[in-house]
Amino acid sequence: MKGILKLAYKLLVNDKSKFAALLVGMSFAVSLMMFVTCMFVGVMYHASATTINIDAAMWVMDPGVETPANSIGMPDYVLDEVRSMLGVRYAVPVYSGTAQLKLADGTYQSASIIGLDDSSLLGRPTLTHGNIQDIYAESGFIAVDDADFSKLENPHIGSEFYLNDHRGLVVGIAKVPSSSLFGLPTLYTTYQRAIQYIPNPRYTISYVLVQPKSPSDIPEIKRQAQAVGYLALTKNEFIKRTTHFYVYHTGVGTNLLIMTVVSFVIGLSISGQTFYAFILENLERFGALKAIGATSRELIGMILFQAAFASLVGYGLGIGLCTGVIALAKYRLPQYAAMITYPSLVLPFVMALIITAISSYVGVRRVLQVEPFDIFRG
Repeated sequence: MKGILKLAYKLLVNDKSKFAALLVGMSFAVSLMMFVTCMFVGVMYHASATTINIDAAMWVMDPGVETPANSIGMPDYVLDEVRSMLGVRYAVPVYSGTAQLKLADGTYQSASIIGLDDSSLLGRPTLTHGNIQDIYAESGFIAVDDADFSKLENPHIGSEFYLNDHRGLVVGIAKVPSSSLFGLPTLYTTYQRAIQYIPNPRYTISYVLVQPKSPSDIPEIKRQAQAVGYLALTKNEFIKRTTHFYVYHTGVGTNLLIMTVVSFVIGLSISGQTFYAFILENLERFGALKAIGATSRELIGMILFQAAFASLVGYGLGIGLCTGVIALAKYRLPQYAAMITYPSLVLPFVMALIITAISSYVGVRRVLQVEPFDIFRG
């Protein structure tokens, strides 16, 4: 079998034009599939930026909330209700909203404002410059150094801005795991300052952050929250809820499906047609091998090896191409959302295997139908 596979390899690579066409079709399909999935993962990750950055164990919210960006205010009594629930170690309010800032040069910039509980500062970011205690200073805000940091004119400790005629002072610079999906810079302050500086409706609590006493208390907390008309979710459940909204209630899911199907069809059509043409051109050689004693099992092994080799090489080239494009895009555009993850590597691999299987099946049927007598008679 080793000699047969070596012969199959030579038959494949010696026909440089067909081999190149196989690689181009497969690598293009793989890179397109990976690019789509990386874009989807990146968009979903940034859509849940608030949930990821605050990193609370549980979130209590209005049942109408679909994503962290569209919070619905809750009355103050909800906080007291949650704190009195069985299984709750502690619960604190958090404010999440947007505001229009007037920067030092007179320009205006929208920003996300996160108001942390004044006593615990639960969900505070990791500071790279400054002291977290300075957030209690008059007009104190912490700026997040992410992809949108430059929109605040790259502030430093001591930078000033105005928010609804209230003076704001940057007292710290922080890093967070994820930047906002909508390209807004982020500022952290205390809860009381946030609701004081920003015009709000009657209810100002965006979410109640909950720390359960133990993981076994989570179902009971959910039940109690539902009994009073509110929704309690773990961090991962809130992220899944956000993903579900973007997939099924916006065009993201449909576009992902269409692009994946298109890339699969392109890869299958180019690779399958090219591989079938390769089989037809080498039909005499396969017939000769069959005449000198090659078994059907050995011929099938040759075709499977050729299809698998071309697909795996094309898969590697496609992954490299997509990775290079994403790396270049992130270098030029820091806010670029695409992210390379293990699922985004696995899906193109599975699709490449399917393309390989279909191409191999077509080739195997054609080779097994050839008769040595017909080859030598021609």
